[in-house]
Amino acid sequence: MTEDLIALLPRLRRFARALARNDDEADDLVQSACERALRNRDSFVPGTRLDSWMCRIVQNLWIDRCRSAAARAETVELDDALELPGSDGRAVTMSRLTLAEVRRRVRELPEEQRLVLALVTLEGLSYREAAERLAVPIGTVMSRLSRARRRLMDLDPSLGATAPSAAR
Repeated sequence: MTEDLIALLPRLRRFARALARNDDEADDLVQSACERALRNRDSFVPGTRLDSWMCRIVQNLWIDRCRSAAARAETVELDDALELPGSDGRAVTMSRLTLAEVRRRVRELPEEQRLVLALVTLEGLSYREAAERLAVPIGTVMSRLSRARRRLMDLDPSLGATAPSAAR
């Protein structure tokens, strides 16, 4: 199990980053999830998917942290997207500006849409796999993903996508 867990670390970190929107918080989530998984390895059912089990642990830890912060009435400041140092070339600069804008807009999506977007686009899960992982119907996954994509595309014509207003 330990070797399989190590192989999952990059995927777990990407998933945690999508939840936390902060590299340090994501690293803490992954570390806590690994500790919890190793401490409770007897509860893992052999023959089931370790990645699903681990992602569920990460998600539950994130929910617990959000609830705990809300109960303490603390305001958690989320870091802005990392600013990348400038480089020569107008195309590179424009690409970076567009990427920063897309990251900012993704952070503004509702958590349900952000999770589905991360599972399908970052993790490469099918709609069915994402639905199983989130314990929701496949139609809910499709609907959330569609709304997330539409919101991202409708934001600014300069990002390369324009949606007709009648489709909203």
